[in-house]
Amino acid sequence: MKQLKLLALIIIPLGIIIAAVPADRVNQSRLTPHELLQEAGAGVQFISPDIVADMLVQKDPSLRLIDVRTPEEFEDYSMSGAINIPLSNLLSDEYTDILNQDAYMNVFYSNGSVYANQAWMITRQLGYENNFVLEGGLNYWFGNILSPEVPSQTSPDEEFARYDFRKSAAAALGGGGVISTDDAPQAPKAVKPPVTAKAKKKPSGGC
Repeated sequence: MKQLKLLALIIIPLGIIIAAVPADRVNQSRLTPHELLQEAGAGVQFISPDIVADMLVQKDPSLRLIDVRTPEEFEDYSMSGAINIPLSNLLSDEYTDILNQDAYMNVFYSNGSVYANQAWMITRQLGYENNFVLEGGLNYWFGNILSPEVPSQTSPDEEFARYDFRKSAAAALGGGGVISTDDAPQAPKAVKPPVTAKAKKKPSGGC
């Protein structure tokens, strides 16, 4: 059932996206609809929130977060260092150099994964690379990265290790976690983080 829902979320917008992308904007490295569907179904576009959290804590300069929600939602809350490119404006010429490049790892995000996944499909259909999707979106980010739950006593060691990392990352990124060990990830001082919009409140809703 879960796989059917995932395929529905991929297939329904696929035809619209392919039709919406102007032919003169598509380069020779574009995927066929079948290839695009195969990649989307395999989930190759998704980046684990834990990986993104680690890159943010480390202030990795290769990471670029792209919020595809509306400007109003972006103003209410945005992830550290994110820029706002609303999904409806994704095909604007002013964003071509941001989306079609090989210097950064662009990670799209929205409240869930739907709109971010659509942004990925559009850019992939254009032949652009180095664009990915934050798995689970902001809903997962808040529920699991910034507010991790303590594992049960019977949980495997991997779960406790994941919890310790998320707790440390949450503290470093302004969540509810508290760094309790001396070997928690430390951000290098040599790299200056990009300017970020002020966080105001937790986002709500899906997509």
